[in-house]
Amino acid sequence: MPNLIHRRQLTIEWGHCDPAGIVFNSRFFEYFDWCTWEMFEAVLGVPRSGLFGAYDIIGVPLVDARARFLVPVKFGDQVEVASEVSEFRRSSFDMTHRISVDGELAVEGRETRVWATRDKDGRMRAKPIPDTVMERFRTG
Repeated sequence: MPNLIHRRQLTIEWGHCDPAGIVFNSRFFEYFDWCTWEMFEAVLGVPRSGLFGAYDIIGVPLVDARARFLVPVKFGDQVEVASEVSEFRRSSFDMTHRISVDGELAVEGRETRVWATRDKDGRMRAKPIPDTVMERFRTG
């Protein structure tokens, strides 16, 4: 079964760019984060702020991130970010993000995130991702 893909359109603003008018690399990781949260909110049908209570988590912290920059993305560009969960594991998952400008792949990013809660001592720890969550991403 193909993975559910979440798409978001955005316009590159001047504040996203370096003095040459090209998106500053770290901004792409911000876009990835926006899209991850937006996707979970849309797929699970729960507002971001409600995800914590609905699933007894404190978030989905990032533990690994990388990107390949293929084509410059510039001020004023209309881009599409296509995001998907490429793999679920017991308590972590991988996200893939593809940013395109005029249909051309410009940036490809990957993230690993953990489904996290707090233990009784207040420390953050991974917890198993509920089957119901994984199923929603399979069926959309």
